[in-house]
Amino acid sequence: MSIEQAKEVLKIEAEGIISLLDQLDADFEKAVTMIMTCSTRVIITGIGKSGIIGQKIAATMNSTGTPAMFLHPVEAMHGDLGMVDAQDIILAISYSGETAELSLLLPNLKKRGAKIIAMTGNPLSSLALGADAVLKVAVPREACPLGLAPTTSTTAALAMGDALAVVLLNLKQFKESDFRRNHPAGSLGERLKVNVAEVMLTGAAIPRVTKTAPLTKAIAELNLKNLGAVLVMQDEKIIGILTDGDLRRFINQKGGDLRGLTLADTITKEPKVITTDLLAADALSIMQRHEITFLAVTDHHGKLAGVLHLQDLLGKGEFRFLV
Repeated sequence: MSIEQAKEVLKIEAEGIISLLDQLDADFEKAVTMIMTCSTRVIITGIGKSGIIGQKIAATMNSTGTPAMFLHPVEAMHGDLGMVDAQDIILAISYSGETAELSLLLPNLKKRGAKIIAMTGNPLSSLALGADAVLKVAVPREACPLGLAPTTSTTAALAMGDALAVVLLNLKQFKESDFRRNHPAGSLGERLKVNVAEVMLTGAAIPRVTKTAPLTKAIAELNLKNLGAVLVMQDEKIIGILTDGDLRRFINQKGGDLRGLTLADTITKEPKVITTDLLAADALSIMQRHEITFLAVTDHHGKLAGVLHLQDLLGKGEFRFLV
């Protein structure tokens, strides 16, 4: 009896995915073009089961060449909205298209200038009507016999996310070598044997401002690069660092009033650094010893070469401080 029920669930969910074939239209092409021409990243949002699906889609995009991050709609309305850039593309997931949290969030995203792709089962919903492109994921029925628990609908959304990621992968000519770079092979020990230079972020990905920059510019760079810190530079040399934690402490000390506060007032001088020829294991040791997640990387002349974040070194959720 249980095997027959399981077969019926799989049949219903398979039918749900097949039903997506007839729902693919010009808006899918438009969504692909929007992401391909995006100079920043895809921000995926949703709540509940849709949020979990969104996190998986973000992970798939990141590993296949499309920069993406998940933004919880409630956290967004309590400060994380600052991470959204006007150039970002928003992928908002809601089967009903009437999720209250998204209905509150989306007008604020549009005010920031971000374009929106809706993934919904209701093309006439508020979410769909307010979006720049709509990915339709309506399913004939849920596998849940009560029709209450999202089952087929979440499977369909996941499949549509995979379809989008794979199309983007092909258009970007993403290669096996690129995939390997995003998935360092072997055990944790093997991954830590590579040089810092092989895993550090470089160029435009480095959060930095000059020492003469106003504090507001440093805060904007913190939000834009989203690495938790910004380096303060003078002639390609690092003279200080401003972290999210530093900023929170100063805000607390000033009672939220930052008027008159300059960048020089807030930076920590002589931040921890590592040189390009050392191993990732050495970087991890420094991070653990000082309980930090961000390191500047320099050459032997002290010139900035890159930065290293713990997530880039190990991946999310794979490391905890042993202190």
